[in-house]
Amino acid sequence: MNKQWLLASRPVGNPQPANFEWQERAIPDLQEEEVCVRVLQLSLDPASRGWMMDIKSYLPPVALGAVMRGIGIGVVETSRSASLPVGTLVQGMLGWQTHCVTPASRMTPLPEIPGIPLDAYLGVLSHIGLTAYFGLLDITDPKPGETLVVSAAAGAVGSLVGQIGKIKGCRVVGIAGTDEKCDWITNTLGFDDAINYKTTQVPAGLKKACPDGIDIYFENVGGPILDAVLAQMNLHGRISVCGMISQYNATEPVPGPYNFISVIAKRLRIQGFIVLDYMDRSEECMMQMAQWIGAGKLKYRVDIVDGLNAAPDALNKLFNGSNQGKLIVKVSER
Repeated sequence: MNKQWLLASRPVGNPQPANFEWQERAIPDLQEEEVCVRVLQLSLDPASRGWMMDIKSYLPPVALGAVMRGIGIGVVETSRSASLPVGTLVQGMLGWQTHCVTPASRMTPLPEIPGIPLDAYLGVLSHIGLTAYFGLLDITDPKPGETLVVSAAAGAVGSLVGQIGKIKGCRVVGIAGTDEKCDWITNTLGFDDAINYKTTQVPAGLKKACPDGIDIYFENVGGPILDAVLAQMNLHGRISVCGMISQYNATEPVPGPYNFISVIAKRLRIQGFIVLDYMDRSEECMMQMAQWIGAGKLKYRVDIVDGLNAAPDALNKLFNGSNQGKLIVKVSER
């Protein structure tokens, strides 16, 4: 039997368990060139909130009554495709379920790299790693000596962005929501400074942490933090817009940044992106990230929730800030 979470209703504000419906159904027989993948781990991402909304975006919304969309890693249990034999480790849109029957062409086989644990494939060697790697390097082209500010800096993407910035010779300042997170990114990950936005006025904190202004900003949150950064950007600064998590559960229109005029005065370049833009270059990223992990230059941590049944409750850890690193649901054992 396949156990699944279906999207039952569209949330207003924060997603609630009542927005989902549990279903158990027989696994269908495979057609030619299909595989059945047993889900090992499921990634919970802020993008899930957008997929639940009935609005036009880069992917169509999840239909009511459909399996909730989600990226995961799994192992091929049965196969009618020579390209993915039984036992192959794969990654793809597996959904919030224990098993996924899908065309083999929609799955990406994963190399099993010695010394790389399974959770690294969602914590670093996945859409998370691609987002951090290309969102920083391709869009902002960091140079040694420049100042990089990262919001949601203790999150899955932000923590990698800051470390890549350090590898490229930047001074890196992270913004996070607890003292523990600030300590982690400075003392463990090597950020130069950190600002707890819940206990420090961000404009004042940025002035202290970035005395020479800000050259690069990696945007994950939006809202007042974006406003504070815009006011302190340097001439020809670059902003990579990855996400705006502060707005995802808003029920009223969100005001735009008041300091947007800085874009003109400072001749700033702002570019949004999604990870799908870079899927054809994923191997380039994965090879480099694995090398940095092996060399001890790149660290990560995961927040693993046990059991598919816990996914609806766990999703809100992304929005209340209680997750510690990449949020993953452990669905089954390898």
